[in-house]
Formats: sequence, structure tokens, C-alpha cells
Amino acid sequence: MLDDRVAQLAGEQFNRISRLQLEALGMGPSAVKHRVASGRLVIVEHGVLAVAPVLEHDRWGCWMGATLTQKGSALSHVAATVARGALSYEDPLIAITRPGDGGPRRYGGVLVHHSALLDGDVTELEGIPITTVPRTLVDIAGRVSDPALARAVRESVRLGDVTLHELGDALGRYRGRRGVRALGDAVARYSGLPVHRAKSGAEIRALEVLRDVSRPMPRLNARVAGEEADLSWPAWHLIVEIDGDPFHQDVGEDARKEREWREAGWIVRRVPSDDVYERPFKLLEAAAEPNVRKGSP
Repeated sequence: MLDDRVAQLAGEQFNRISRLQLEALGMGPSAVKHRVASGRLVIVEHGVLAVAPVLEHDRWGCWMGATLTQKGSALSHVAATVARGALSYEDPLIAITRPGDGGPRRYGGVLVHHSALLDGDVTELEGIPITTVPRTLVDIAGRVSDPALARAVRESVRLGDVTLHELGDALGRYRGRRGVRALGDAVARYSGLPVHRAKSGAEIRALEVLRDVSRPMPRLNARVAGEEADLSWPAWHLIVEIDGDPFHQDVGEDARKEREWREAGWIVRRVPSDDVYERPFKLLEAAAEPNVRKGSP
């Protein structure tokens, strides 16, 4: 049946389907209008529908729906960064980019950007057309705060979505565009840092904090006495663990590892991940050389 084919295609697209796709399946305008009137289909964006019922706060469905508003559209800007998990950011509008000229225009909940240069800058994420990571970071640079851009760069590298080398190439390719200079500054902050070994943004931020005050750099996620430690300084026999990250959910396991390290003669100090971001002096206290730190164990 036609409705079954519609439901199948919509199901493959986070419950979104365009009018053009409906027409290609054989559902004409009058049939679409009848199903909307009866509540079987729901209009979610201009030229995009969903099969009832429609879930509220369905980000993936909204992102897919935005790209289905017109052929050639790709999720972009902040929306693309959030979709990849490099930012947690609430934006009332979903940004997409499609071929064309002119400034941004809003259509319902979608903010449409136009670009004459999209070739090679679009890939897919879970079936959703999306701008590549380098293009996305260039697009948001200058539009978000410096800390937000720094986080987006840091998380994109940590998640393995892009390398610093690829971002360096992008800076040359997009030279002269708005935001390139801000992105270059953000990339420069991570040059020389072992971000590829990080398991959390807090770990990379910790390396930044230590580097910025010229502290000796620790090993990152290296094995000590058979157990992986977040930050370690072999010369000092010091380990700093950053609590609150995804890899510190098991309190019992953390306690077991700490016993192993202490029995091996290492000093272990712990810092909440929130302190790394909001109270970096706490990290610096924990990362001080043991024989010069007041009250050190």
C-alpha cells in the first residue's frame, strides 16, 4: 500500500518526508491534503511532513526535516556542531546551507544560509546531509563566543571527527572568509597538545591550563602500575585524576585503582571536572610538585 511505503521511507529519515518524495511515491497534492486534514500526516516544515504521531523535542527529526526543505540542503553552523556532539548549545533556529546567493533567511524554524561553494563541503551523519567538520567550524567562527569555538575545536578533535592537520589545511582553503582568523587562533591553542589521547574535554582543558602557566606537562592516559591514569608526572610520582568525566562513573573502580597506585608509591590527587573549567587554580594546586605544595601527602 502507498501509506506503507510512505511510512517506510519516513521511518528511514527520522519520521520526515518531503512533498517531492511523496509525489515520487505516487501521492499527489490532493491525497496529501486529505491525509493532513485527517491527522495522518503532519506538516512540520515548509514542504516537509511527518507521519503521526510526531515526537516532541526530536532533534534528529528536526535536523532531517530542515535538510528536506529543499534538495541540496545540508545541516550547518551550530546545528551541525551540536549534531556531532562537539557543542551542547540551545539555538531556537536550525541552520542549513544550500546552494545559492544572498544572506540568511528564516523559514519557520529553519535559518537558511546560501553558498556558491559547497562542493566537497558536504558529507552525511546518520543519513542527514551535513557540512564537513572544517567547513562547520569556519561557519561558526565569529558567530559564537571564543570559549564556545575553542570547545567545538577541542571536542571535534577529541571525538576523532577532524585532525589539527586537516583544520590547518582548511584555514588555507577558506582564507579570507569571515571567521578564519578566529578559528586559526583556536587551532593554535591545541598545537603540540596530545588531544588524540584525551577521553574528555576536561582532560584537554587541563592540558591548556597547565601549558598556559608553563607547568611541566603530564603524560595523558598513560599506564601507571598497570592502570590508566588521567594525568601523571613520573618524575614526581604524581597522578591527578579528573572526576566527573564519563570514564569516572564507577566509584569502586576508581578507589581500587587509587589503592594500586598508592601501593606502588605514587601520590594521587583528585579534581572535579567542573573545577578544571570554572576553578582552574584547583587543578594547579593538585598538579603542584609534591615537595613544594603545602600540606601535600
